[in-house]
Amino acid sequence: MLYASKTAAEKRKDLREMLASDQIRQFPGTYTPISARLIEEKGFDGIYISGAVLANELGFPDVGLTTLSEVAQRAGQIARITNLPAIVDADTGFGEPMNVARTIQEFEEYGLAGCHIEDQFNPKRCGHLDNKNMVDLETATKRIKAAAEARRDENFLIMARTDLRGTSSLEETINRIKALVDAGADAIFPEAMKNLDEFKAVCDAVDVPVLANMTEFGKSELYTKEQLAEAGISMIIYPVTLLRSSLGAMERVLETIERDGTQEAYVDQMFTRSRLYDLVDYEAYNQFDTGIFNFEVPGKFEA
Repeated sequence: MLYASKTAAEKRKDLREMLASDQIRQFPGTYTPISARLIEEKGFDGIYISGAVLANELGFPDVGLTTLSEVAQRAGQIARITNLPAIVDADTGFGEPMNVARTIQEFEEYGLAGCHIEDQFNPKRCGHLDNKNMVDLETATKRIKAAAEARRDENFLIMARTDLRGTSSLEETINRIKALVDAGADAIFPEAMKNLDEFKAVCDAVDVPVLANMTEFGKSELYTKEQLAEAGISMIIYPVTLLRSSLGAMERVLETIERDGTQEAYVDQMFTRSRLYDLVDYEAYNQFDTGIFNFEVPGKFEA
């Protein structure tokens, strides 16, 4: 009720402990607090908050238009409602190394368990688009060093994302990944890998957890959890799946209303009132209210 029962520090510790195990972890992406609660209810390991999705929710393309305050506030609203650790996309860190440092501390204050920072120029492009512009190795490592030095909770996860595979060879990508780990990255997000062999090569090259992005319509096939575990992957994200699914449902019900003049034909595909009330835990709020306000104040109506 109201907030998660676990503190941000506890959730960060949970994330570290789960990544220290040999079990692969799944982090569905979300952009609303209510869907974060649904992810937790279904037994997933954590929450992923995509910068692209937050931009799309505002009606923007994923080209670096969102601000730190917009992302931190929305990510914090999502993180507060669930006991699962939440990882947020920090894009390029919202500026130079000092801005990156502030970004980390803002995310700590908002209750996030970790974030990833990428090595593109700003304005950036979606990781699965072509013609991306990459910063040099020095700039990329400075971002990660600034992030690692700025955090105050040692369990806050600093993940380095590299988009270099989209413009360079796998060998050059792995060399950059090693440098990012040396700079302080706790985990690696290699974007737009071409196949499972490339994921495996990255996992074999470093001793930190590696994340696989299973986004629809991207450069990579949609591999199964078992296939990615075999390659050595520690974390899987599904960043845009819930956004695409919910927008698809919205479009279909709007078409139904336009066609029929009523939503009646679509009602059986909706959340029922009781299911929605269950997810927001209406009963707990009702009990709390009754338990607190079950007395009369003496003299309340006296002059």
